[in-house]
Amino acid sequence: MRYHVGNLEEQKLLDLYTGMLKPRMIEEKMLILLRQGKISKWFSGIGQEAISVGVTKALKEDEYILPMHRNLGVFTSRNISLNRLFAQWQGKQSGFTQGRDRSFHFGTQEYKIIGMISHLGPQLGVADGIALADMLRRKKRVTAVFTGEGATSEGDFHEALNVASVWNLPVLFCIENNGYGLSTPTKEQYNCEHLADRAKGYGIESRIIDGNNILEVFTKVDELCKTIRKRPRPILIEFKTFRMRGHEEASGTKYVPDKLMKEWGRKDPISNYESFLLEEGVLTEEHIENIKQGIAEEINTNLQSAFDEPEVSRDESKELKEVYEPFDYQNIEPKSNESENIRFVDAVSQGLEQSMYRHNELIIMGQDVAEYGGVFKITEGFVPKFGKSRVRNTPICESAIVSTAMGLSINGMKAVVEMQFADFVSSGFNPIVNYLAKVHYRWNEKADVVIRMPCGGGVGAGPFHSQTNEAWFTKTPGLKVVYPAFPYDAKGLLNTAINDPNPVLFFEHKGLYRSIRGDVPTDYYTLPFGKASLLREGNSISIITYGAGVHWALETLDKHPEIDADVVDLRTLQPLDTETIFNSVRKTGKLIVLQEDTLFGGMASDISALVMENCFEYLDAPVKRVGSLETPVPFAKPLEQNYLPKKRFEKELIELYEY
Repeated sequence: MRYHVGNLEEQKLLDLYTGMLKPRMIEEKMLILLRQGKISKWFSGIGQEAISVGVTKALKEDEYILPMHRNLGVFTSRNISLNRLFAQWQGKQSGFTQGRDRSFHFGTQEYKIIGMISHLGPQLGVADGIALADMLRRKKRVTAVFTGEGATSEGDFHEALNVASVWNLPVLFCIENNGYGLSTPTKEQYNCEHLADRAKGYGIESRIIDGNNILEVFTKVDELCKTIRKRPRPILIEFKTFRMRGHEEASGTKYVPDKLMKEWGRKDPISNYESFLLEEGVLTEEHIENIKQGIAEEINTNLQSAFDEPEVSRDESKELKEVYEPFDYQNIEPKSNESENIRFVDAVSQGLEQSMYRHNELIIMGQDVAEYGGVFKITEGFVPKFGKSRVRNTPICESAIVSTAMGLSINGMKAVVEMQFADFVSSGFNPIVNYLAKVHYRWNEKADVVIRMPCGGGVGAGPFHSQTNEAWFTKTPGLKVVYPAFPYDAKGLLNTAINDPNPVLFFEHKGLYRSIRGDVPTDYYTLPFGKASLLREGNSISIITYGAGVHWALETLDKHPEIDADVVDLRTLQPLDTETIFNSVRKTGKLIVLQEDTLFGGMASDISALVMENCFEYLDAPVKRVGSLETPVPFAKPLEQNYLPKKRFEKELIELYEY
């Protein structure tokens, strides 16, 4: 292996050596502990230390880096306390996730490290968001993100590279091509000679670097980082290296030919570099022994400290409390009494516009949201007021854009993402439910993201533009779900959603956009989450509903004035106002729950169960649930009318009233 020292000083040469040696020695210790049953699992990066260390040391300390589970050298190069790392791997309280996640599945703002999740792809989009925030603030910084050659087959990889290219984001995409995705060799993973060649398709630069040569890694990455800081742009690097141990230790390496293993063993980044430094007189055997002894003592001292720490304690209230970032809701009343009668769609637009003025680092992203104003014209006229840097058209890549929003939040900004139709959220489902929803519980990071969801049927749009899919998200701890039925609620709740540092799914029934009007204050105001609205009061029946169901219920009652009912508009589904529900049921003794969604597994089922558990002795009749047919949403008008529950609701309501 040939090393080119260039202008590097002797101290830097030694720094790179100790930088690689430390994670290697930690790993060797961890493999012993794994065999002893003292840690549960280990993903080894032995043989790949030059990449983690070289890239990290080429970055500035205030530049974010997003590693994976074989990048221990990233963490040690940022000088994270070994005590906390060891506690993390043992699931102890002083670990970064307090026992809630394992290995390298964590981030730390203190060290500007954002760890991975097991679904490998989203972190590439997160890097885009972090870099976008830096670019918008004109901070000359680089964001580096790691992936393996296996994950380059995921859609998130291609989406993230495309977004970075279109927006010219200062991201260093680092592929560690280590030969195998678990047991699958590269020849069965992709059909190009070099992964770096894929950069051509995205119009970005690429480099191929010997990932086992620490001087080549450091000097070339350092040079690239300097150019990116001067001229922001994405660059793809393919590091050629090899995984010397199994995907994780239980996997073994029997699938690797012995000849290949021996060939790469001779390319070990540490032993070769050590020999070079000895030949150059930079190191001596005595010096090496002293370095190793110092690292060993640091490992043993911190390891014992982690072992001595008691097992993490179980505290149910603490666990539940820390699913969400604390949010101190501020009730803001309009400054004047002036209001205007506007449509639902106008109220959403007004709330979004006033929030853009209120939060000067709020970014709107979505397909066609800029000059075109979005397919429902919610953001029409926003570009002249806020500019295209804040109102951003996106490629059609929902997953990467949700991840980008997460990155903006990590770097201190707010984001509103418009799903063109709520149905399309399925393409961005993973980062919502596995990244945004879990990030605060896992390592105390907020996800300051609102995802706007134009939803609902009744407009003849068929199976892929008509779903009301709130139940996909009410099931997921860590998400908040809002579903207003009136213009006044839509504006106030949207303002609150944007203020809230937690991820919010904001459902907007497109059938209500231009059919429902109401008096709405012209000034900015907020409304609280978790507080239902009692629209009508009666003593016979409690009707619990939300969204378009509210209007169906009111229209039905207008046809049947003999039925005096409480009508409760939930407004927010998570958090849910159970107090208002229970109080109404205890008064009336009868309950019917109406939802537009198909019935099984929806909100009506949970509300019914909650009432049965908490108000059983007050019930004078079985709880009724009404929802749409258990089919996809049909296109033809007669079929869609039959699918939707409005007529069935009237029948069930009368039966319950007469029970």
